[in-house]
Amino acid sequence: MDETTITFFRDLLLKKKQGLQNGSLQEGIQVVKEDLPDTVDRSALESDRNFVLRLKDRERKLLKKIDEALERIESGEFGTCDACGEEIGVERLKVRPEATLCIACKEEQERREKLQPS
Repeated sequence: MDETTITFFRDLLLKKKQGLQNGSLQEGIQVVKEDLPDTVDRSALESDRNFVLRLKDRERKLLKKIDEALERIESGEFGTCDACGEEIGVERLKVRPEATLCIACKEEQERREKLQPS
């Protein structure tokens, strides 16, 4: 991958990271201070809290993947499939710059996951 392409992906990853950090869900989940005597209200609040926690977990995982992609850029490993060692397509990287698998290896991974019993 040439330096112009590497610079493009570094900038893309940094913008994605900054966007996640700036638009991040609030650090703390606001707790309603008043008593909620209604069971439906308590259930709705608990459901909302769980949803926010899942979103925050996804954000955290994506930020970690972005940081790992930036590290791969610095080490010269960016754009190489972890499974087969082939180059990951530029079009795939434009959509998911944090990708570590080429399309073929990702499809194979997903196929194997579907076959595994839950």
